[in-house]
Amino acid sequence: MRTLLQNKKSMMIKFAIVFGVIVTSVLLMKKKDMSYRQSILKTMYPVIMFPGKLMGAKNASKLNTENKQPQKDFYALQAVLNNGDTLSFETFRGKKVLLVNTASDCGYTGQYKELEALYQQYKNNLIVVGFPANDFKEQEKKSDADIASFCKVNYGVTFLLMRKGSVVKGSEQQSVYQWLTNAGANGWCNQAPVWNFCKYVVSEEGVLQAYFPQTVSPLDEVVVSQVQ
Repeated sequence: MRTLLQNKKSMMIKFAIVFGVIVTSVLLMKKKDMSYRQSILKTMYPVIMFPGKLMGAKNASKLNTENKQPQKDFYALQAVLNNGDTLSFETFRGKKVLLVNTASDCGYTGQYKELEALYQQYKNNLIVVGFPANDFKEQEKKSDADIASFCKVNYGVTFLLMRKGSVVKGSEQQSVYQWLTNAGANGWCNQAPVWNFCKYVVSEEGVLQAYFPQTVSPLDEVVVSQVQ
């Protein structure tokens, strides 16, 4: 009986130690201006991306290898900026454009940092445009003002952010994504975003060049080769 009680006490002590380590780790993960979930996801981002690298996520990418031309003019599009101003895509003429649907509470939110790094490296010839959306598991519930603050404070984002809207096919899909996901408009691609942080690259001439899923990092060589 005494031995049983000692073993039980020993197990309780071990459990308390393990629990304490977990709680301490979570507390240390907590970032300023982030929820615990956001902090943990930011810390775990490299782990989240690893399976994609291991399983060949690049296979899900789509490239315009035949250089098919758009049926509708990319530069005729407009979108509303995070601050409420309307942006004409005519201002993008002559530069590569990377368009990505984003969210603050996603396992791939760490790509904000990589998108900013890519933009800083190639910004003389590259425009990055983020489209916050709440389409996938409601992972972007913030207001436009809060989204802008979150991105700037936690990831140093300086690239363009649009007003939050829908990117999936349906009656509420933003006009830009109607162009990106309709071969009758862009010339070849019907692929809609399958999750947050899917990426589309448009050339200096307004031709849709490529689609990359969320599992491909913005800094992956297959993306970089399209925006250089």
